[in-house]
Amino acid sequence: AGAFGLLLFCIFVRGLCGCAPGDVGQRGARITSGSGRQYLELELGRGALLVRERMDREALCELSPSCFLSLELVIEQPIEVHNVEVEVLDINDNAPRFPRQDYRLEISESAVPGARFHIESAQDPDVGTNSVQNYLLSPSRHFALDLKGFQSGSKLLELVLQQPLDREQSALQQLVLTAVDGGDPPKSGTAQISVRVVDTNDNPPAFDRSTYTVSLLENSLPGTLVVKLNASDPDEGSNGDVIYSFGSYTPQKVRQLFSVDPHSGEVRVNGTLDYEEASFYEIYVQATDQGPVSLAGHCKVLVNIVDANDNAPEVELTSLYSPVPEDARSGTVVALMSVTDQDSGLNKQVSLRIPPGLPFTLNSFKNSYTLVTQGKLDHEKAAAYNITVTATDSGSPPLSSQKVIHVDISDINDNPPRFEEPVYSVYIPENNPLGAFLCTIKATDPDVAKNAYVSYSLLDGEIEGLPVASYVSIKSDSGDMYAVRSFDYETLREFQVIVQAQDAGIPPLSSTVTVYIYVVDENDHAPQILYPTSTNTSAALEMIPRSAYAGYLVTKIIAIDGDSGQNAWLFFYLVQTSDPGLFRIELHTGEIRTTRKLGEDSTPTFNLTVEVRDNGEPSMSSSIAITIAVVDRVSKIIPDRRRHFKSPSNYSEVTLYLIIALSAISFVFLFTIIGLSIIKCYRYSLYGSLKVQPHFIEVRGNGSLTKTYCYKACLTAGSGSDTFMFYNTCGPTGTTGPSAVVTERHLTGQSGQSAQNLIILRNDSITPNEVRLPW
Repeated sequence: AGAFGLLLFCIFVRGLCGCAPGDVGQRGARITSGSGRQYLELELGRGALLVRERMDREALCELSPSCFLSLELVIEQPIEVHNVEVEVLDINDNAPRFPRQDYRLEISESAVPGARFHIESAQDPDVGTNSVQNYLLSPSRHFALDLKGFQSGSKLLELVLQQPLDREQSALQQLVLTAVDGGDPPKSGTAQISVRVVDTNDNPPAFDRSTYTVSLLENSLPGTLVVKLNASDPDEGSNGDVIYSFGSYTPQKVRQLFSVDPHSGEVRVNGTLDYEEASFYEIYVQATDQGPVSLAGHCKVLVNIVDANDNAPEVELTSLYSPVPEDARSGTVVALMSVTDQDSGLNKQVSLRIPPGLPFTLNSFKNSYTLVTQGKLDHEKAAAYNITVTATDSGSPPLSSQKVIHVDISDINDNPPRFEEPVYSVYIPENNPLGAFLCTIKATDPDVAKNAYVSYSLLDGEIEGLPVASYVSIKSDSGDMYAVRSFDYETLREFQVIVQAQDAGIPPLSSTVTVYIYVVDENDHAPQILYPTSTNTSAALEMIPRSAYAGYLVTKIIAIDGDSGQNAWLFFYLVQTSDPGLFRIELHTGEIRTTRKLGEDSTPTFNLTVEVRDNGEPSMSSSIAITIAVVDRVSKIIPDRRRHFKSPSNYSEVTLYLIIALSAISFVFLFTIIGLSIIKCYRYSLYGSLKVQPHFIEVRGNGSLTKTYCYKACLTAGSGSDTFMFYNTCGPTGTTGPSAVVTERHLTGQSGQSAQNLIILRNDSITPNEVRLPW
């Protein structure tokens, strides 16, 4: 390009100044440029214009289709100025270039074919054929390039939509636009066109299944997941946001039992399911998108309810035959029952049972049951039965319910009255008032109503030749016994009556019991002094020798008491004496003895007063005045018959009493020794080597004495008693009236006949509840 330009320039200079190239240099020629940069220079020797610096047409002329450099040729001799223009010709040294490398287009998928979309054309600094001559678009079935505007000089290109877009198939399309110039070789430039298909709500939500089938236990708790629905919408944004809800065909009852999560599509239990109410449910669910004009999809959820064993069997009592007579035969029908269970299958199969050990059994026929008797009934053992009937189904786990059937057993008169005691013992003090309460006879009858109503009566009999009714009476309704007369211990000590108790059944039944009535002695007799005797006007006379020593027996007071027991225990007291220190009396024997030897100057007579007191409560006593005469010799003194004895017959009577008393004492003593020997031999042979305490017989038991005592028996002359009675006048705890607890009889006779019974109490401690009688 420079050589061609230089040749032209040389020709041009010659023609301009009409001189040879060598002359140009001689004339001082030079080139000036108005642009300030010297792209060309003049070679004066040849007159040639040379390229001094590489020229860039695009930089010099930018987008001008032609590019000229303006120069001035200055010749100094003579001065000449010539304007020179040098045209810079274009070469294809620039490729086409788009304003942007990426073009982003948003086209709605609802755009119709034929829609046009403008794109900026590429730029090429070259001109002419070196500029952009053509555009190429990457293959696409949706878009084409319209070059009519480009060919007419427009700088905008147009993309034309050939087929409808579908965002769901292709949401983004990448196109490549290529601009090609006309150089040789041609150059090109490319731009990336990204077409994002803008969604429109043209797709309704769709479930992955049209029908969902689910099995659910009826005892599922609220909140249990039934099924998770899945509906998809290929649209995007709000057009693809799905909201789940019940369809319009879903019944209100189903809406109460189930719930649908609007966002997750989870169907959950919301209420209490009951297989017995409905075995399946149909739930219609719709999925709705959130587009401007929302679209909806539908599905159906079929929920099959699986029966759970949630209903206990129910026992219904249809008939009850109560009361049942206690003599009913085995197999008698008592009740009819029916059993129902609302479950199904094995959960509906029910079995019944009753507790073991009852006189009843169950018979079944399908769902009906009969309760019948089994064995003998007894009203007295059980007047009624609460029979618990348990119904159990065959579910897993099994459920059961209970029904209590109350069966009364009616009574028949099959039991006679029964007394509370096998025998009754009553103790009543003598001299009781008329109508005194004796005891209460109590009999019970295990029957009921009139069969258990008991009336009391006395069986006919005689007591000492008199009817029983003349001694005691009994109230027929209460069994209270009363004394008809006043009893005297000294006349009648014990007797027995027979009481009959009879119920009011048909026929009536009865039983009897024996009542032993013991008359308890009262202290109603004062002691009777047998010896010495005195009259109201004179004292008894006793004599002692003047030579009497200390302990000399002056006399012995002999007394008896018509009572018995401790009421007959006698104690002797010296209540008055003219010489207090000379005489003493034995408390239990009544022996009066001297305490010292008599002096020579002692008075000829001494006056004593002796009191005999029994052990009753209150005690009774008798006293006697005794005159003791001191004589030289007792045999020479003739007693005053007027003071001691009224007549020889009185003296003989006293002597007879003394003989009888001594004989009785001897006889009792001998009899006691023989009896004890026999008893000891018998016990030895009975118990073998069992040791018996010497001189004692031990009696154990709950007696009337609160402590254990040792008793010594002293029998006076004329004593014929062989009975000791230990009794308690207060009676046992809880009873009214007189009673005795223990009665022991030993070796004494009838007190109060002809001799005295004297018992001496000695406080020797022995084991409690043990009585020892030394002989």
